[in-house]
Amino acid sequence: MDQQFWDDMYGETEQRFSGLPNDALVAEVTGMAPGQALDLGSGEGADAYWLAERGWQVTAVDISKVAIERASAGHPEISWRQADITVTPLPARSFDLVSAHYFPIGHEPGHATVRGLLESVAPGGTLLFVAHDPAEFPEPDEHVHEQERHGPRFDPYAYYLPADILGLLDDQWTVQVDERRDRNRPAAGHQIKDLVLRLQRAN
Repeated sequence: MDQQFWDDMYGETEQRFSGLPNDALVAEVTGMAPGQALDLGSGEGADAYWLAERGWQVTAVDISKVAIERASAGHPEISWRQADITVTPLPARSFDLVSAHYFPIGHEPGHATVRGLLESVAPGGTLLFVAHDPAEFPEPDEHVHEQERHGPRFDPYAYYLPADILGLLDDQWTVQVDERRDRNRPAAGHQIKDLVLRLQRAN
């Protein structure tokens, strides 16, 4: 899932997603005092727009140049950055809210990328990390090759899940939400469940 993968995906259509902010973002951030926010994996910008409309100073980061160019059109109030955070570290202790929805971070020795994600949260700030529930991904039919069906199979266990992040925390973090939750907008005709993790860093 490198830049070319995401550029190709966004380039297939003029609009890939609904244009609505993610459910967990609305549920967890509504009522929170605005400050500096990082929208990680910002895609076509719906979450960044929603945050900016509520007074947040938003930095939106995505690996895809196509997505950033599309999302940034007409929204100069948001700081748009095309970057790969596995290569370019995030600024430390800089954001009152770090929001990462369905952001695929592959497992790596030392957990450098996830540790950098945690470190980017300012004292007193919040990390909102939302992942697809792996249970929503059925096992492939052993008689059908994935390449013949949909291309390479997405393996959710190849990427960090909330439980992995919980295992990296020290005592400066408070777990405010850790739950499996229905998504309000089902996809492909069936209910989708997410894993929602909300953490707060000590002042």
